[in-house]
Amino acid sequence: MQTQLINFTIPKPLLQVVDQQAAQEMKTRSELLRDAVRSYLERRIILSQRWQDILAYGSKKARSLNLKPQDVERLVDDYRANPKT
Repeated sequence: MQTQLINFTIPKPLLQVVDQQAAQEMKTRSELLRDAVRSYLERRIILSQRWQDILAYGSKKARSLNLKPQDVERLVDDYRANPKT
């Protein structure tokens, strides 16, 4: 794997936590930060995909029920006013 050296600033207290965690996991600072960035990006990508899936499902369902945007807003408002328990 080709690597690229980057520089960025981080508050000292946060760096201390990073170093403590790296030591606990027996990793270098760089390894820990790479893992953290990778994990963050994976979560963001997965979350973004989930929202896209939810929106696609909602759009498909609305089309199948022949609902217009104002219908959806009205139905949501009605539900919020009288939630089924």
